[in-house]
Amino acid sequence: MKDRIRYDLPESEIPTSWYNIIPDLPEAPEPPLNPATEQALKPDDLAPIFPPSLIDQEVSSQKYIDIPGEILDVYRLWRPSPLMRARRLEKLLDTTARIYYKNEGTSPAGSHKPNTAVAQAYFNSKDGTRRLTTETGAGQWGSALALASSFFDLDCTVFMVRVSYDQKPYRRSLMQVYGSQVFPSPSSNTEAGQAVLADNPDSPGSLGIAISEAVEDAAGDPHACYSLGSVLNHVLIHQSVIGLEAKKQMALAGDEPDFLVGCCGGGSNFAGLALPYIGESLTNGQRGPRAIAVEPAACPTLTRGVHAYDFGDSAGMTPLVKMHTLGHDFVPSGFHAGGLRYHGSAPLVSQLIKSDLIEAQTTDQLPTFKAAITFARAEGVLPAPESAHAIRTVIDLAEDARENGTEPAILMCLSGHGHFDLGAYEAYLGGELENYTHPKSEIQASLDQLPDIRGGASR
Repeated sequence: MKDRIRYDLPESEIPTSWYNIIPDLPEAPEPPLNPATEQALKPDDLAPIFPPSLIDQEVSSQKYIDIPGEILDVYRLWRPSPLMRARRLEKLLDTTARIYYKNEGTSPAGSHKPNTAVAQAYFNSKDGTRRLTTETGAGQWGSALALASSFFDLDCTVFMVRVSYDQKPYRRSLMQVYGSQVFPSPSSNTEAGQAVLADNPDSPGSLGIAISEAVEDAAGDPHACYSLGSVLNHVLIHQSVIGLEAKKQMALAGDEPDFLVGCCGGGSNFAGLALPYIGESLTNGQRGPRAIAVEPAACPTLTRGVHAYDFGDSAGMTPLVKMHTLGHDFVPSGFHAGGLRYHGSAPLVSQLIKSDLIEAQTTDQLPTFKAAITFARAEGVLPAPESAHAIRTVIDLAEDARENGTEPAILMCLSGHGHFDLGAYEAYLGGELENYTHPKSEIQASLDQLPDIRGGASR
């Protein structure tokens, strides 16, 4: 079909194994450290907050990890997700580029997050956990874990970053429909939250603060475990289903991507798309597609942060991990992409930046929403503000192709839909949004608080 738009796979083509890039890396990420001893973390150190099955995956050196049948049964509700050719956007832009997007917004929760939420809920249930605690920014991760917890009869407690809790009440309602408790963070439920409120009663919150609350809550309940929606190795492993499916679908299209693009906060949807491609290029000894992680200028972790050991949360309760970070004390502005308001990035994504296997770019809020509107009017799909960061870069690449007379294939991960983000779109259309930037001195003040471990930080 000459003008084919949609490339679908049958249920039988859902990946039956997740991909783990660590065995294929030329240099593995440095190990997480126990903050008390500053020595390499042992698996047993994670036992107070994670179940054994997920600890095993976190430290696994297996290239492929089998997906249990119970998880595949749930994946079939929306996987394989569609690969779309954005022909209407191409026409609007008058570009010579070929634009594809992997639409992860077709899941019940509306994003890529259930790919790991279902897996984490299953393994926790299998290992005897009764309740999960977590944080959420925009609410996509909280919605996904609430959904997955309902599938496997687990209680779920969600600490939602205050600015998003206020901006997105219907995300909160969705989590409650699925049976979860939702609290604004910082909250008075935990010592970590109380400390922040004592210092700043009007704190907008951050993912780092919400993580501290969720970890504290889990650590204080012998029947609870903590669940993280991005950053950790096992999360990125679960998200590899995105790229594994996309590779088959691009073959159906008779095309190969020259660019891979995804928005990046912690890094899970970007890694889910890119890691199977990068792993293949490493195995073949060839340079693969250019992989571009796009982050907000208001939270420029990969582009303005440093590669250093830091806490994953604001209170310093988590292990120390080597990652690109703005410092765990950094509180981003309250811009309308809560899923990208994280001070750090996945150690694996940070390692790929260090090894020059991927690159990072930033975009401001106003051009990001302009790109989202362009995409919605051309393709009919309303993207999440997080996904719109990737769309901004895709449009820029497509316009460059038109100007330069090149014909690249661009593959993007559309990480979620924006149906719960209409308040942000209304604000943009009404001229009420602005760009957010942080002065160099403000970021430096946060970086100055980094733990001085193993030679400090590097850019």
